[in-house]
Amino acid sequence: MGEIEDSENRRMVFVTVGTTLFDALVRAVDTKEFKQELFRKGYTHLLIQMGRGFYTPTKSEAEDGSVAVDYFTFSSSIADHLRSASLVISHAGSGSIFETLRLGKPLIVVVNEDLMDNHQSELAEELAERKHLYCARPRTLHRTIADMDLASLLPYPAGDATPVAKLINRFLGFPDD
Repeated sequence: MGEIEDSENRRMVFVTVGTTLFDALVRAVDTKEFKQELFRKGYTHLLIQMGRGFYTPTKSEAEDGSVAVDYFTFSSSIADHLRSASLVISHAGSGSIFETLRLGKPLIVVVNEDLMDNHQSELAEELAERKHLYCARPRTLHRTIADMDLASLLPYPAGDATPVAKLINRFLGFPDD
């Protein structure tokens, strides 16, 4: 079930769509161009949690110029996958975002442009502006990978909900204090 063997040199990218249907993200990470960009950045494995999607990515072993790919639909907990990841690519759900940031993992949040009222994009864009993560769209994800500098990301201050509360208040139309 989505297990990729451990090795000392393994650098895994974990992609999660949560419980949603986000085929655009799964398709974006299943392209040759995207996998080659991961390989150029030194990643060796790609594990995709594809949720309720209809698109099935292609499993593969590590080949010259590419990464090993595996996938699964759901897991009772993705915590182990998050912990073992060198990079996390996630949908814009707040639970996935904050769980990844709490673990101190580099994160790229991909906004689902197919959602009508996409308030999640505001959270992702605000956290990207504060340099806690990168924010992308499915069509720009490969470029985000190519251009990212993970050393430039700032740790999210654990336990301080003030920035999140201010963002929620701003979204709801309340004035800043």
